[in-house]
Amino acid sequence: MFPLKTLRKPETTPWVTYGLILINVLVFGWELTLSRAELGQQFFALAVVPCEMTRNLLSPETVLDSVRSLFLHNGWVHLVGNMVFLYMFGPNVEAYLGKAKYIFFYLAAGFAASFLHAAISWKMCVPVIGASGAIFGVMGAFVLLYPATRIRTLAFFFRVPIGTADVQAFYLLFTFFIMDLFNGIASLGVQTSQSSGVAVWAHVGGFLMGLVLAFIFMLFRPPPPVDPFEHLDAE
Repeated sequence: MFPLKTLRKPETTPWVTYGLILINVLVFGWELTLSRAELGQQFFALAVVPCEMTRNLLSPETVLDSVRSLFLHNGWVHLVGNMVFLYMFGPNVEAYLGKAKYIFFYLAAGFAASFLHAAISWKMCVPVIGASGAIFGVMGAFVLLYPATRIRTLAFFFRVPIGTADVQAFYLLFTFFIMDLFNGIASLGVQTSQSSGVAVWAHVGGFLMGLVLAFIFMLFRPPPPVDPFEHLDAE
């Protein structure tokens, strides 16, 4: 299944989510002006590199690298896929947290994602780029804050789309998490963990941090109501 949209309207205009999407697009536009060799050099200079992060975990440069990594992407598919998920799940999380806390949350989830990936792949000297770790954090928060919200998904049968189905966020997003967790465990100690091109442990780390931070915020503020009708899309 591939999610198409959440059937819950955010209570406020998600300006931070829109801003994050815009920054990602602008940075990718800058990437397109570089040659392949120049782009590789910039990835090494600006992004998290696990073998370096584990040596200087909390240095200002490492923290800055983890932030910059969230806005670098390796191609149109990488960028568009991440931005679709951010556009889908970010607005409601932003509405609950508020703009300032949402920015902190997003960056913290991204750092946790980079940290777990670096801790598992500490010998790798390959840059880790992309917003997916932070976005998985958003998805983790969405699961805790809006577990019953239905997600309109495109259903497939042997990779052939056969229609749409509405699935509760709890089941859909935890399925994504469990798949990445199993893939990460299966790749431990084998060459595919270095060659698959997908930092599944970053997804796991981001998702877990999203759950933890959302739980902490919920200790001080009641969770949102469960899909009140006025917040649902009418069709």
